[in-house]
Amino acid sequence: MLMWLGFFMIAVFMAAIMTQRLSALVALILVPVIFAVALGFGPQLGAMVGEGLLQVAPTAALILFAVLFFSIMMDGGLFEPLVRRIVGLVGDDPVRVVIGSAVMAAIVSLDGDGATTVLIVIGAFLPVYRRLRMNPMVLGVVLGSANTVMNIMPWGGPTARAAAATKADIDAVFLPLVPTIAAGILGTVAIAWWLGRSERARLARGDDSHRWSDGPTGIAEILELPVAGSRLRFWANLALTLIVLAMAVFHIAPLQLVFMAALAVGLLINFPKPADQRKRLAEHAENALPIVLLIFAAGVFTGVLNGTGMVQSMANGLTRLIPDGAEGLMGPLTGVLAVPLTFVLSNDAYYFGVLPVLAQTAVANGVSPLEIARASLLAQPTHALSPLVPALYLATGLLGVEVGAYQRFALKWALLLVALLVATATLTGAII
Repeated sequence: MLMWLGFFMIAVFMAAIMTQRLSALVALILVPVIFAVALGFGPQLGAMVGEGLLQVAPTAALILFAVLFFSIMMDGGLFEPLVRRIVGLVGDDPVRVVIGSAVMAAIVSLDGDGATTVLIVIGAFLPVYRRLRMNPMVLGVVLGSANTVMNIMPWGGPTARAAAATKADIDAVFLPLVPTIAAGILGTVAIAWWLGRSERARLARGDDSHRWSDGPTGIAEILELPVAGSRLRFWANLALTLIVLAMAVFHIAPLQLVFMAALAVGLLINFPKPADQRKRLAEHAENALPIVLLIFAAGVFTGVLNGTGMVQSMANGLTRLIPDGAEGLMGPLTGVLAVPLTFVLSNDAYYFGVLPVLAQTAVANGVSPLEIARASLLAQPTHALSPLVPALYLATGLLGVEVGAYQRFALKWALLLVALLVATATLTGAII
């Protein structure tokens, strides 16, 4: 019963936001609260929500301070040379613009942090898309595709979770997937080429179906502010940003602490006067606050899913869908099954709740748990569209698009990329 109620709650939530009946913020809060009360969990609701908020609080803090830090860096003119260079390379050709954003997203994703990738790539490319009147959701698709493929790297969260859940060496999980990652990057570039051609054709027809507002949109506003800086300030900002990225890549300190300290130093470098600091923070709160609110609202949703036991019931029910005698297809089946599972479950719920069961089933059928661990990573492109992923709200907030509209636009490309990853992993022997 809990399994079906869990699926029904998620279906109600998805229908509400994808039909734009409710905003994501309202739906994330009201839908789980109504379901919890209706099921008789009212007295435990406070504890459930509190646990959910505790789980998302580190992510919310990271995103809040990261958004503010990169906003201050943009105020200081750090990204202006990069934007000029990009514009010089891609020019006014939508195909080159979209491919350039995909390549840059893949490079920046090497740091293993999705929020940082979203901030840097959207901050650099959104003004270009805005100037050419291109659809910002195209930027979201190529950014998400590149980032999710690169997230299979060993320092990415999913691979570390998969290795831990199956008690496997992380290199043994990752190395056979290198050809699959390469195919995923090539697939991302191909998607970028196709979307770029579509945008070029639309603009050539004079189709202005996507109309930017006259004023600046989202983070693009930051890049259009006049900068009164100096070369010394630029190099100080560059050094600070490189230090932050290095600490993120090598996990020298918790990212929340890194960005908190970096924001404080960045404010002192660029705006030494406290009055100027308050003014800039107030200006950028318009970008940061809605995203943080959505993340905390997602904590309410996940808190109810976990606290009521819906997550475990859904995981057990979906696991039973694997047919008997399918040992020769366990790898591809796991990759396909990961699409709905990672969409409705958090990474922790999937990798530490479902994956061990799948791995044990594989062992009983003579299949190595390593192959199941690898297969579990191949649905990352669709997982990125899950309402439980904070980066979804960060990206859509900065792009200035509705979450439901973006999900409808991006889903077919995410499914196509998952199919490519599963097929490549099967053909190369990473999974069987």
